[in-house]
Amino acid sequence: MGKTLFDKIWEAHRVMEIPDGPDVLYIDRHLIHEVTSPQAFNALKSKGMKVFRPERTFATCDHNTPTLHQELPIGDPASAEAVAALARNTSDNGIRHFPLGDPGNGIVHVIGPEQGIVLCGQTVVCGDSHTATHGAFGNIAFGIGTSEVEMVFATQCLMQSRPRQARITVDGKLARGVTPKDVILYIISRLGTGGCTGCFVEYSGEVFRNMSMDGRMTVCNMSIEMGAKGGIVAPDDTTFAYIKGRRFAPSGEEFDRRVAEWKSLYTDEDAVFDMEYRFDAADIRPMITYGTNPGMGVPVGSAVPDKAVGCDGPGFDKALAYMGFHKGQQLEGFRIDYVFLGSCTNGRIEDFRAFAGAVKGRHKADGVTVWLVPGSKEVERMIEEEGIGKILKEAGFELRQPGCSACLAMNADKIPEGKYAVSTSNRNFEGRQGYGARTILAGPLVAAEAAVTGRISVPLSFEGAPSIA
Repeated sequence: MGKTLFDKIWEAHRVMEIPDGPDVLYIDRHLIHEVTSPQAFNALKSKGMKVFRPERTFATCDHNTPTLHQELPIGDPASAEAVAALARNTSDNGIRHFPLGDPGNGIVHVIGPEQGIVLCGQTVVCGDSHTATHGAFGNIAFGIGTSEVEMVFATQCLMQSRPRQARITVDGKLARGVTPKDVILYIISRLGTGGCTGCFVEYSGEVFRNMSMDGRMTVCNMSIEMGAKGGIVAPDDTTFAYIKGRRFAPSGEEFDRRVAEWKSLYTDEDAVFDMEYRFDAADIRPMITYGTNPGMGVPVGSAVPDKAVGCDGPGFDKALAYMGFHKGQQLEGFRIDYVFLGSCTNGRIEDFRAFAGAVKGRHKADGVTVWLVPGSKEVERMIEEEGIGKILKEAGFELRQPGCSACLAMNADKIPEGKYAVSTSNRNFEGRQGYGARTILAGPLVAAEAAVTGRISVPLSFEGAPSIA
């Protein structure tokens, strides 16, 4: 029997097999930020230990950081201390740190790939659930808890039970105006938030082969929203071209040698998965969510259904009550209050290019607050260099500074109670974006349309595509 891509990477990193127990895995890259690392650093210090292999660890501040006036001291004392603690701990342990304002600073899952820190065929961990993002490069990447962060600090290894594996294949061609975010929201709506619980998911098929790396990262980022431990895409020429020339990536003959190795990272034809799912790209439309988990999603032009996969009865009704929606309600044309473009899901340059292309020559809707937050200083730089900033300014928008921002209520960018936000982030849980906030997940094109119309709308670029049944 052949091996999956996951099998090959796992076995190459297995240090020890524990009889009737987990495996011990070597960890290639450990990414940290200011939220989950302080307790682990303190635990390490209490034992009189230092980080074992600091060159394998990279740090940035992102969750607690403001997205306006980053040149000033952070106003919130708890956030200021968290950011300061990260600076102290990384300095004490010789870890590469990208502080606020540094050209390499940004959201941890954005800067890892764009700096060339994350490559292919690696094990990548971070004390953050959306570490699955890095599976887009053909990696076993997953989030870990604080005690596991300490374990990696101390040993550069981690004990893990081998998960089950699933493969999701999407073939065919996407309609014009359908984004990678729509693809993953569609998949989650079909499988539910428990559809791949505990699995590592490999994404295969024509749709993913034709996706950019930014798109693949968006898809892998949201793998955990259907219960998966992580997502993975086999590396190819698109991957290698993205990595080449980046700051921490290998170069010259070493890069060529590594690419030759990375080309062996694929699933054998006779490999067997625990679960297989297939979808047709022609069925995917611009998507939104209407409830309080990412599986509660429909095409923009569809009505709120009677139930969602894995969520019906009282739980379904409670979600609709929180959102202020009802079964059968048509959401296209529904007025919204906020739009958020950003996060580790859709805060990359491709997302800003799409948003700017959609709003060019138009103007921001009155009465709608729009937060446009780059995922990193590098994205911020490219926005200005490519003239995107000028387009956004002419359309009445203001660009904020990099950070996690309104993805979660850990900084000043909170959606007020009862307000509706079209958000390109990854979670629409109750209170995720602020107490009582009502989150509607969408891709950058749907967000752009909401920003200029003030309503949930089908992107103009989708016009001419097959109508929604």
